[in-house]
Amino acid sequence: MDKPPFHPYIILLIGVLSISTAAIFVKLAGDTPTSIIAFYRLSLAVIIMAPYVVWKHSDELKQIHRKDWVLAVLSGVFLAFHFIFWFQSLNYTSVASSVVLVSLQPIFAFIGTYIFFKERFTVGAVLSLIITITGSVIISWGDFQISGLALLGDMLALLGAFTVTGYFLLGQNLRKRLSLMTYTFIVYGMASLTLLLYNLFVNQPFTGYGGEQWIIFFGLAIIPTFFGHSLFNWTLKWLSTSTISMAVLLEPIGASILAYWILNEGVTWSQWLGGSIVIFGLMMFIFSTTKKVKPKITHVTNRQ
Repeated sequence: MDKPPFHPYIILLIGVLSISTAAIFVKLAGDTPTSIIAFYRLSLAVIIMAPYVVWKHSDELKQIHRKDWVLAVLSGVFLAFHFIFWFQSLNYTSVASSVVLVSLQPIFAFIGTYIFFKERFTVGAVLSLIITITGSVIISWGDFQISGLALLGDMLALLGAFTVTGYFLLGQNLRKRLSLMTYTFIVYGMASLTLLLYNLFVNQPFTGYGGEQWIIFFGLAIIPTFFGHSLFNWTLKWLSTSTISMAVLLEPIGASILAYWILNEGVTWSQWLGGSIVIFGLMMFIFSTTKKVKPKITHVTNRQ
């Protein structure tokens, strides 16, 4: 039996660094409709992937069972609405607040893995979960604005956390039977179709965007999508949903730093303190689950 070609935790770190750029790209897009940003992010990714998938994975596409197609469609719908809710939240609240609340997905993942996968957690894992979520709340505390619009942004970000957890939970099941490229191609395609229908329904324009917007669209398609979500999908074969969700809690730190450098959004004492607590909680979680979620040694043939 073969070991994973790369250590899953290293790939997880690269994915976290990549997804930290997503909120910055969305903010830089200005008044571009957020559902259009999400549509082009995923549709461009699908277009880039299509030639390789058709060339290398056409046989696998033909052999996918009906049940797996249903799971892929549902996963794509969850992913599409994750982007709709989260990107829209950035119109009403700060990068730090929005990203932190989206990163609270371990709460949903904890419940989901317990109910659907009968996954059990040690006392240390539960404690680290609480510590890390506490750190995330501290990061956003000084940045929250008590207003109707900020509250709306917070609620949209929480909906984004719920839907991305659904995407991960479905993916954990589906990814065990499909190669990475086939899985991501199908799910991103289904999410793109969902976003296409959504934008048609709300009558958003698909054209009329300048060069700067297109750079942002391609940037989102390549950096946080391929080097972010696709790498998370790769790790699903060896790591649990809860582990990935905990690692994603590093995103608020990276996004807050980038927002400071690029958008001139200040980093407060609460964000620095909360970031330290998040890192501590994440390390505690990984250490407490090392034996439980040790990378599985599986034989994979022609499925990379």
